[in-house]
Parts: sequence; structure tokens; C-alpha cells
Amino acid sequence: MIPPLNRRNFLHWGVLAGTASTSAIGLKTRVAAVEPPTRPGSPKLRLALAAYSFRDQFKAPKGAPEATKPEMDMFRFIDYCAEHGCDGAELTSYYFTDPLPEKYLTEVRRHAHLRGISISGSAVGNTFTHPPGPQREKEIAHVKNWIDRASLFGAPHIRVFAGNTQKNQSRAEAVAQCVAALDECAEYAGQKGIFLGIENHGGIVSKADELLEVVRASKSRWVGINLDIGNFHSADPYDELARCAPYAVNVQYKGEIRRKGAAASEPTDVSRVAKLLRNANYQGWVALEYEMKESPWTGVPTQLALLNAALRG
Repeated sequence: MIPPLNRRNFLHWGVLAGTASTSAIGLKTRVAAVEPPTRPGSPKLRLALAAYSFRDQFKAPKGAPEATKPEMDMFRFIDYCAEHGCDGAELTSYYFTDPLPEKYLTEVRRHAHLRGISISGSAVGNTFTHPPGPQREKEIAHVKNWIDRASLFGAPHIRVFAGNTQKNQSRAEAVAQCVAALDECAEYAGQKGIFLGIENHGGIVSKADELLEVVRASKSRWVGINLDIGNFHSADPYDELARCAPYAVNVQYKGEIRRKGAAASEPTDVSRVAKLLRNANYQGWVALEYEMKESPWTGVPTQLALLNAALRG
């Protein structure tokens, strides 16, 4: 029996009918019909801070005695977010304790609630372009493991990567492997109410067209873009950002951008970023992910103030 012809079933049967042509020209036959999520109402930009901003402070200093504690842990980071006017905290997976008991995750969630901080999301490191085999299964298992953990500490979104082309692999093959792994993980994430946002993080998604190709090829309603403001390096990164913004399910803000051919980075036009997000009717978190040379102890408050003013303006 053929199911009712709704939008997703139309796409599904269209893909099956066009399998032969798809194999010849890649995924382009699938992308035209996929649209960004519909968001009724007005834009809503919420300020968060990514734990990655204090990546060095989450680690004990080099050469320090083994018992030396880092300057930052997740509880202190949540306190920092509360003390600096953030609404949310992005809890990067890299900086949790190892081993990681479930009780630790629920205590983090409790602490955030008591400090009036929402968990805006998390972020994992992964590669989805591996061909079938043990390494690919390991990457998928790693992401699913963090989906389980994110559900415990209350993250509604996880940043994931696509990856690079592997040895003897064409870009079309890499994209196909990435989309398949992304959809498998997204099916699992959706069961727990968690979005997966694929980031413009180089590799097979270094340009807006490449990123949009992957996201539009996904069959999951739990897949979107984790839009990193500093990761497009064309002559006009703002144009690429604007094109991807309608698909954003999370935004990571950087205080600097670097254009193609430029000798150095330039300060990000924060007002322009806020405007392009509003033009896309974005409604969600904008997390500062601080990467500038100045110490985060002094640089983060400055960037938070600039970003907060632009988001609320």
C-alpha cells in the first residue's frame, strides 16, 4: 500500500525514482525540494556562552603536579555564565570529567537550573565521511553516546562535524557517507528530542553551497546547521552566512572573521550578524565561542557585552 502523499513521502518516492540519475550526478537531484524549518512569529536571539571559550582553563597547566585542579570546571563555568548576564551555557563535550558518571551529568543540570541558566547545547568531535567499517561505526557510536549524555544534562542541540574526504574517496562518496551517518544519528537524537547541527567546519562543508547540499540531502527533521560565524573564509563570508541562516538550529559567534586572501583577521560586524539572523527569522541561541588572542578572562566579558547589545538591539 502506498502511504499518503505528504511532503516527506513525496521526497522519499522521488529519490527512489531518481536513483539512477542520482548516482550519476550526486545528491543534487535531491536538494531542490528541501526547505528550511518554518518559524512563525518574530526573531528571538538568546545569548549563551560556549565552554570552548575557556578551553585552556579547563585543563591543568602544563608541568603542574598531577593533583593540580584546572581553573575551570562545568560548575564554575555555569556560575560564570550566570554572573556575566548569559541566558544559556553551551557545555562542550571535551571538558567533562573522565570517567563520566550519570550522577555528574544530573548534578550539572541541577546546578544550572538553580543558577537560572538554560543548557543551550553541547558539541562533539566526529568524522562522518569514513566508509563502512570499524572506524565509521566508532564515530557513530561516539555521537550516539553523547546524545544519551546530552539528554541527561538537558541539552536540546549537539554540534557535529561532517569530516574530510577519506583516502581514495571522491567528494560525492564522502557526502553520501556523511548524510547516511548524520541521518542515522539524527533518528536516534530525535527520539530524545535533540537536534543535530552540522557545522561549517571545513572539509566537505567549507563553503555555503557544500553545507547546504549536505543539510538539504538529509531526510531528518532533527538535522539543521550549527552556524559558526567565523568559519567561512570567502571574499564575502556574510553572504554565505546569510544563505545558511534559515537552516540554523544553533549559532556560534566569533569575534573575528578572516576573508579569502586577507593577511589577517578582522573584527566581526556584530550588528550585521544580528541583522542577517533577524532577516532569517532565527529564533534560538547565539553562543559566544571565544577564540581571540586576548585572555578569555578579559576578552570574553568584552565580547559578551558587544554581542548582548546587538542581540537585544
